[in-house]
Amino acid sequence: MPEKLIDIVRCEGVDHLKAYFALGAYTGQWFETFAGGGDRTETRDRITVDDLYAVEALNVQVPFAVGKELIEGQLGREIGTRLRKISIDVELGALSGDELIADGGHADQAWRLLNDRNEKTGIGWVIAGKLLARKRPKLIPVYDSIVRCQFGAPKQVWLKLHHALAEDDGELRAALAEVRATVGVDDKVSILRTLDVVLWRRHVRGHHRDKPAACPQRGAVEL
Repeated sequence: MPEKLIDIVRCEGVDHLKAYFALGAYTGQWFETFAGGGDRTETRDRITVDDLYAVEALNVQVPFAVGKELIEGQLGREIGTRLRKISIDVELGALSGDELIADGGHADQAWRLLNDRNEKTGIGWVIAGKLLARKRPKLIPVYDSIVRCQFGAPKQVWLKLHHALAEDDGELRAALAEVRATVGVDDKVSILRTLDVVLWRRHVRGHHRDKPAACPQRGAVEL
């Protein structure tokens, strides 16, 4: 029987956050806060060198040619056009958030612009999502193969997370905020990132990278 997100957060959240945000434990603890964050006023609508470097804290790297295109090329201008349509304050699970992440929404368009270059550049869906999570941490979740495995690799995961965070008057969101506050994690670390850390840590050691479809934890978390 798949476990509920709310139960995982309440039972395991504090321990996972304490371990992840212990001084120097993981470089990913600085992903959102490095250089003032990707959503700071002066750079929120464009990809910067700071963003590319921050993404490396999550153990991925944007190829140089793609990074150059993002910073001073057409791809960067196209991503910037979409980012300008997305408020830094809109949150996943809140009103209007679903319009941005749905098929054809501005966030979805930005993700597709990055991911559609995959065959030529190797960016892929993981790095595309992490870059956008750096720019809009309240709306776009960090999402990789380890977290995806636990959800059973669902389609439209952003929308499913949106509904999970909105239901029951935001009970899941409140639980995540509570464990974040209990551990004393910087408020700059978003609710979405808090959830990602909890799910990532609980499965990172047991994940079957070579045969993910056969992983015993595949589909173990309800979404």
